[in-house]
Amino acid sequence: MAAEHHTDVCIIGAGPVGLFAVFECGMLKMRCHVVDALDMTGGQCAALYPEKPIYDIPGYPAIDAVELISKLEHQVAPFHPVFHLGRRVEQLLPNGGGWRLALDDGSGVFARAVIIAAGVGAFGPNKPPLKGIERFEGKGVFYLVKRREDFRGKRVVIAGGGDSAVDWALSLAEVAAAVYMIHRRNKFRAAPESVARMEALDKQGKVELVVPYQLTGVEGSEDGLAAVSVATLEGETRRIEADALLPFFGLAMNLGPIAEWGIALDHSHIKVAPATCATNQPGVFAIGDIASYPGKLKLILCGFSEAAMAAHAIHPLVHPGEALHFEYSTTKGVHEL
Repeated sequence: MAAEHHTDVCIIGAGPVGLFAVFECGMLKMRCHVVDALDMTGGQCAALYPEKPIYDIPGYPAIDAVELISKLEHQVAPFHPVFHLGRRVEQLLPNGGGWRLALDDGSGVFARAVIIAAGVGAFGPNKPPLKGIERFEGKGVFYLVKRREDFRGKRVVIAGGGDSAVDWALSLAEVAAAVYMIHRRNKFRAAPESVARMEALDKQGKVELVVPYQLTGVEGSEDGLAAVSVATLEGETRRIEADALLPFFGLAMNLGPIAEWGIALDHSHIKVAPATCATNQPGVFAIGDIASYPGKLKLILCGFSEAAMAAHAIHPLVHPGEALHFEYSTTKGVHEL
């Protein structure tokens, strides 16, 4: 018989924001179960860019994604969360003033409140429409970087104009034999400071900006990628010999079963109240990239703040009639549940 679990709060998503929600709930004496479709904690950080440096975490001028996840796991450890990894929530059903989350292995989690911290939902890369590119996927064409060392001494072509493309250009310039940055415009959408650093590397000959060009083709053999073709809108072409192509054109977002739970949506995001992160369903909250409200910023640090607001809004649901006297963590410390 499939297991049935009972807890105060069930968190969907074990990325950095979901993990920090465990901490905030634990500080308010609320126990948590955490469900994630991935077989590891960390969400996108662990799956897509474990070695990518993150620059906007307070107190850390730079911290690798995998290190951030490790520190969050250490931070939540005193509260003994229960993880259901490699599991997907198929249904969210009202149950006696709370909710039952039906998992894809037939088990269930009963919780008084639910926090959806599912990032972009089920995700996959947006792939460039290049003929034959699938032949080189995994042996020359990569949509994520798991180990920077894999590109040491390689000729790397990066395509894209956002933060991921620019950040990896900065990082791989330290280890690759050559880095070519392809973008269809002269301007990049990444953080201005990062773009300025990349342009400085271009002047130093450590990164070559190939703009305004677009990918037009890939060539190689069974052994792997050999070259990438690019062209301008005016038809000017160029062939770049390369060992690796990293197309960073964002992620394709799919809410999956979440879209069927009767939760109000806003273009594949969940509408929430800004002050509490509450959805239109009582006892269901959403935080992080999946949450939408006016002025929303998709930053990890904003997700951390939303985790705190949601936890405080959930407290009266889990502990009705119990007054919540706000205290700073420096005053009350961290105590195991």
